[in-house]
Amino acid sequence: MKDQTKKRKKVLFISSLGGHLTQLLQLKPLFEEYDYHIITEKSIITEDLSKQYRMSFLVYGARNYLFRYIFKISYNFFKSLYYFLREKPDVIVTTGAHTAVPMCYIAKIFGKKVVFIESFAKTSTPTMSGKLVYPIADLFIVQWKEMKKHYPKAVHGGSIY
Repeated sequence: MKDQTKKRKKVLFISSLGGHLTQLLQLKPLFEEYDYHIITEKSIITEDLSKQYRMSFLVYGARNYLFRYIFKISYNFFKSLYYFLREKPDVIVTTGAHTAVPMCYIAKIFGKKVVFIESFAKTSTPTMSGKLVYPIADLFIVQWKEMKKHYPKAVHGGSIY
């Protein structure tokens, strides 16, 4: 007899702190539909959120100091690879920013799907992470119609708030 239980897709949600994480958490209804895991930067707020959600952490990588940023982004790349191999996601969903870019490229190398949701705050100009991920995204979603001029293949999904 064939196994009737269907394996749920594994979705890894990843974003930087702040508004990017706030937007990502708006997707909470999806957490119940999939085997999910969230990756974000470590802070007091996210440590508290980890009591509520399945979550792992990267180091905070602000670009204020270029030399430190290079080390942090390198560290986060290898930590992202570790999390990817541990979690074995089918799909990556991200609202950006720089923290998520390495994970998107890792996913593509392993033949997985990447869904990028451009920031709600960006109404007329693209983000750096959006520009970096757009060429490899399987689904690129903008929240403002005006952003289609920067991302012609994007889907206008409207606001996630």
